[in-house]
Amino acid sequence: MVPEEEGKMVSATEECIGPMRLTQEPIQVLLVFAKEDGQSDAFWWACDRAGFRCNIARTPESAIECFLDKSHEIVVVDGRHSRYFEAEAVCRLIRATKRSEHTVILAVVPQTPSGQEEQSVLPLLCAGLSRRYVENSSVSACYNELLQIEHGEVRCQFKLRACNSVFTALDHCQEAVEITSEDHVIQYVNPAFECMMGYHKGELIGKELTELPKSDKNRADLLDTINNCIKKGKEWQGIYYARRKSGDSIQQHVKITPVFGQGGKIRHFVSIKRPHSDNNKQVHKINKDGEHSQSESHSLRHRDRRKESVDTRSISSRGSDAPSLQNRRYSSVARIHSMTIEAPITKVINIINAAQESSPVSVAEALDRVLEILRTTELYSPQLASKEDDPHTNDLVGGLMSDGLRRLSGNEYVFSKSTFPNLSQSQLAIPVTLNDIPPAIAEMLDDEDQWEFNILELEAATCKRPLTYLGLKIFARFGVCEFLSCSEATLRCWLQIIEANYHASNSYHNSTHAADVLHATAYFLRKEKVKGSLEQLDEVAALIAATVHDVDHPGRTNSFLCNAGSELAILYNDTAVLESHHAALAFQLTVSDSKSNIFKNIDRTQFRTLRQAIIDMVLATEMTRHFEHVNKFANSINKPMAAIEESSSNSEGSDSEGPASIRNSPENRLLIKRMMIKCADVANPCRPLELCIEWAGRISEEYFAQTDEEKRQGLPVVMPVFDRNTCSIPKSQISFIDYFITDMFDAWDAFASLPGLMEHLSENYKYWKGLDDMKCKSLRPAPPP
Repeated sequence: MVPEEEGKMVSATEECIGPMRLTQEPIQVLLVFAKEDGQSDAFWWACDRAGFRCNIARTPESAIECFLDKSHEIVVVDGRHSRYFEAEAVCRLIRATKRSEHTVILAVVPQTPSGQEEQSVLPLLCAGLSRRYVENSSVSACYNELLQIEHGEVRCQFKLRACNSVFTALDHCQEAVEITSEDHVIQYVNPAFECMMGYHKGELIGKELTELPKSDKNRADLLDTINNCIKKGKEWQGIYYARRKSGDSIQQHVKITPVFGQGGKIRHFVSIKRPHSDNNKQVHKINKDGEHSQSESHSLRHRDRRKESVDTRSISSRGSDAPSLQNRRYSSVARIHSMTIEAPITKVINIINAAQESSPVSVAEALDRVLEILRTTELYSPQLASKEDDPHTNDLVGGLMSDGLRRLSGNEYVFSKSTFPNLSQSQLAIPVTLNDIPPAIAEMLDDEDQWEFNILELEAATCKRPLTYLGLKIFARFGVCEFLSCSEATLRCWLQIIEANYHASNSYHNSTHAADVLHATAYFLRKEKVKGSLEQLDEVAALIAATVHDVDHPGRTNSFLCNAGSELAILYNDTAVLESHHAALAFQLTVSDSKSNIFKNIDRTQFRTLRQAIIDMVLATEMTRHFEHVNKFANSINKPMAAIEESSSNSEGSDSEGPASIRNSPENRLLIKRMMIKCADVANPCRPLELCIEWAGRISEEYFAQTDEEKRQGLPVVMPVFDRNTCSIPKSQISFIDYFITDMFDAWDAFASLPGLMEHLSENYKYWKGLDDMKCKSLRPAPPP
């Protein structure tokens, strides 16, 4: 027997055909039995168990009447007793009705006596029956039979039946639609196609496309170009001349889409065709600047005030005096193509599409590849070789530049929510001003303007509170309190609250890292070109962003949080989870208490500008857009500046004006600030060797801890190479420098001039290479025996 849990099935089922969701009410079953017996009862109770609705008919006449009323999906006919009625005869009566097209008809046949040859099912199939059921009055056997029919024939018939609605839509569609087989045999054309081409569908269906007359207005290799494209499973669209039955040519805009079927092979091609704009007396051309323009016939000269748009009142209809819905839609598309808000990438794609139409096959195919690349969302992310080639780089990319896999149900990681501390004086450190800083710490801070400043010594001297002390010194140097019109006490309180919300238990993402990034940011801000490019508001925003950029970091990556279904990942939709949290929490903490609100005395407009700049810089530290930021900086700042400086190198005194105008534009100031905080955030490989080694050990330990937790919780391990038992730290550092650091710091050095940092980077890289060559996996070489 079937366990009770399997009892009643759901009352309605859902199926999908592509993007179409179909809902089916409970299946209807008709039992045609002349008299009640164990077999009919078994099917009755099986229907009840499955949640199907069941009717019983005793005669063929009542069966037809009931079927016409209910349109059952399954009909079970008793074929054991011919003296009452023949199962084949009942089946023919049902099949004679139009409603039976998608019905499964089952014949119950008697068991074959032992020793006799089993009869063929062919006569039953020829009569219209779908299958047979050998007599068995077990409810479970009947239940299993019905379930097999439901999950097999009924669902297939259900999908086929639903396809009727799709074909109805196609029949009423105003665009011409043609469906062919993989061998280009025409299988369907809609009425709009018949009207456009002048053929009746009976003249087309079953014919190969090659049998139809071709227009001689297409370029010779166009068909080869189209076939090469669609055979690869790619969509093709463009302009094509077709020949009507009458012999004249019609210019069409054609889109051909391959449809994949069983075995992942192309099974059909769907072509959607509409008259090109020429046939509506409207022609699109590409001018020398790559912009869309329209030239129209003498009767269509009207334009509205919007640049390059067409006055819809001047679009005449085909075959009628009043504009048709079809023509209004086409004119809307024409206006969209000429809108002044058109995105630059759309303009580029349109230019390439136009160029393809008149290009040789080889060029058209190359442009096809260009379009493929342009349509991806990963325009700035280099493609890696196979995972086996460099697992360290792949794991770093997967762990730092993705938002994880789908969460695994039942494994939720929720780190402690940050509270907005309402700290009393007893909870805070003893208030200090710059004048009250202990002499040993003050002496250390005297060197904070040097790149070699040792933040780890400050960490030890301040009992893991370096951010407050360094923040007071740097903010004072840059006049932050004066700019914000806040007191030093407010700044000190703010720094203490921010630092208190960094997790001291994290080996890397703690307040020492924040202090290190703040130090690097301040160092960069003092560089001549950086300082000459930014305003004081930019400087203040950068220092604040550096201070808060990792506040409340849980010591786990975005990928981990997304895989674990953390509260933050859900809150921020798996997108820039931590960076969004850092920025949001920083402002929540700041404005939650007047004592620590460093923004309370600035006006609303200035606050909005400052806030936006801070948020933008914090979000820039998110690694998924790393290459986008670096490439935009190189293309918008490095290259134009280099070109101007090269062209003016022979002219004395012409060095400042051109490059300065490039640097000082609002858009480029934004790129400079993003690049600055990105470099400050990952500057560890550019620090003196001992600091570089210490930071490498700290980040490795944090990744090791994440891998340990992923294994404990059964989560996907996003960076498998960071297994504390097998990881090669030198390899991981080499991969990180090669993939993320070198190009970025080359670009930043070209702008800010940082020879000392680049020298440290080179020396540190050699150090890690040396360890790797020695097959050493740890931070330092093994001591001599």
